[in-house]
Amino acid sequence: MPVGWLAIRVDLPSEMNYLAALLTARPELKGMHVFGADVEQLWDWFRADYRFVQAAGGAVTDERGRLLAIHRMGRWDLPKGKVEKGEPIDAAAVREVREECGLHDIKLIRPLCHTWHTYERKGKQHLKRTDWFLMSGKSSEPLTAQNEEDIDQVRWTDAEELAEVRRDTYPSLQRVINAWEEAHRGPA
Repeated sequence: MPVGWLAIRVDLPSEMNYLAALLTARPELKGMHVFGADVEQLWDWFRADYRFVQAAGGAVTDERGRLLAIHRMGRWDLPKGKVEKGEPIDAAAVREVREECGLHDIKLIRPLCHTWHTYERKGKQHLKRTDWFLMSGKSSEPLTAQNEEDIDQVRWTDAEELAEVRRDTYPSLQRVINAWEEAHRGPA
């Protein structure tokens, strides 16, 4: 088990609430592997206390192989946002990249991965699934940060800058960056 991860068996709904509180109270915990007799029941117990949010985002690469990153609310992130009612998830991902970064000439390549995370807003707990897509864009286009979404910086990141992004981003984004790197490495 990786350092900072917890493995625990859960048999009661109240134990799921305890684990969610534990993750919030102990920031050194990077995640947990939860197991029990009925995985579907565990999932139902966990998500019962959350409002579900579907989001979509893009891991955008330019012609030099750099990843597009945004700086929002003091942390590095990738462009993403909520899917609007009736909107296809892939279309939402492209729209969010356009809105948050100012790019227009974006090519959607393929689905990349998905992530889950929780957050609190206006006293309510939210469970967000983000579907990520591999995309390409052109560095010749000007980048524009969407300030009304608390984005203060948008930039193409080379290998050295990507290390900085990794140090100052959310744990769920590590999976997306890993998937993006794997896509650029190609088959072994």
